[in-house]
Amino acid sequence: TKAQQGLYEYDAVSRLRDSQLGDEKVKDIGNYIVKGKLWEAFEADEQVVLLIDEIDKADIEFPNDLLLELDRMEFFVYETQKLVKAKKRPIVVITSNNEKELPDAFLRRCFFHYISFPDHDTMQNIVDVHFPGLQQQIVRDALEVFFDVRKVPGLKKKPSTSELIDWLKLLMADELSAKMLQEKDTSSALPPLYGALVKNEQDVHLLQKLAFMARRRS
Repeated sequence: TKAQQGLYEYDAVSRLRDSQLGDEKVKDIGNYIVKGKLWEAFEADEQVVLLIDEIDKADIEFPNDLLLELDRMEFFVYETQKLVKAKKRPIVVITSNNEKELPDAFLRRCFFHYISFPDHDTMQNIVDVHFPGLQQQIVRDALEVFFDVRKVPGLKKKPSTSELIDWLKLLMADELSAKMLQEKDTSSALPPLYGALVKNEQDVHLLQKLAFMARRRS
């Protein structure tokens, strides 16, 4: 997504096609202006919440291109010579996974809130929402393994909440794997169906090495 798409887009191709067909609506360029989500939020009669998700994955200029619009709560439509102002200032929620730095000028206009990774009790509640009928013993065992894996130093990618949910789905579908999990077989190099938790070769080798060392000590 580009910042301009959040404001509006001018469909020049459709206008050219209609002009070739002799369509009367080509006389009004407004027929070819497609409103973006920010425009819709500005026009709303009630205050709305606008989510811009994972802004760090967008084009590097994306945050800078929205500086004035988010600051002044207005923008200009050059094709129609119209100034669009927010009727009621929307609450704009912007998320980032911190994969790249955001511009200082953009951050100055934001109220920053860091969301820490869920603790054990919070994760238990999250799992209960997704799987209300799942045996609590399986949930406790799965959470114990999950947080143990996350604690391993040197992991390239720690498993996140989504990996845990996917892993539990697989355990529910495979009763044998769920049974293996409850037995806590320490001789096993990796937890059952580990491919849902560990997502790269480096981390697999690391866990295998640690399990091998644990077996030798025992």
